[in-house]
Amino acid sequence: MGAAAMQRLHAQMDLRGILPSLRVPTLLLQGEDSDRLELVRDAARRISGARIALLPGPDHMPFFAAADEYVREVRAFTEEAWTSRDDAENEHESVLATVLFTDLVGSTARAAELGDRAWHGLLERHHAVTRRELARFRGVEHDTAGDGFFASFDGPARGIRCACAIRASLSDLDLEIRAGLHTGECELLDGKVAGIAVSIGARVAAQARPGEVLVSQTVKDLVAGSGLAFDDRGAAELKGVPGEWRLYAVADAAS
Repeated sequence: MGAAAMQRLHAQMDLRGILPSLRVPTLLLQGEDSDRLELVRDAARRISGARIALLPGPDHMPFFAAADEYVREVRAFTEEAWTSRDDAENEHESVLATVLFTDLVGSTARAAELGDRAWHGLLERHHAVTRRELARFRGVEHDTAGDGFFASFDGPARGIRCACAIRASLSDLDLEIRAGLHTGECELLDGKVAGIAVSIGARVAAQARPGEVLVSQTVKDLVAGSGLAFDDRGAAELKGVPGEWRLYAVADAAS
């Protein structure tokens, strides 16, 4: 990727929403005369315990113009972070995860059409297909409620591709799903993820149209450069979640 293309890619990304989920010691280095200083200060406010080190000059890559000061600040920071690592290990455990919710479209009508026995057999095949794709993309199944799945991934691109693979595989069974994904900080409770990010993922899925894989702005920005394409679905209010959320439908995803 060329330098100009990389700059355009960075300009399209907005990762401010996941900065509060960072739970590692963070040092932000910036030239004291840089025109990007306010952006750095904003990032530091969003990251718990982040520290800013201002180095001489205007460069937003200060290691070019202030190499000695850069090395000194990094060395002092890493030494301090190393000595305090034991305290960090005792904090409440949380992870940055991508959550996926799927739901079968028109399941009640289909069950009535087929009858209980045939419907249960088809539902078992749906579960088998979904679990096969979750295993293929290294997803973790957390819950199955009737005809829907709740799973998580350690990478948003894998989560998207898994949802698209599930959608494609179920079409062979004449089944259609809607799916939604969101990435955010999740609490780990007995091996399962929980928290507001999970609720947002469920609300995103509820906004999806039949056959659609819908993602939040955060997910879209995190997979920039992956080759995945999206259609803008505009801003939406998610039930119980403050503010408006911009949502995007996956337009293409190679499995």
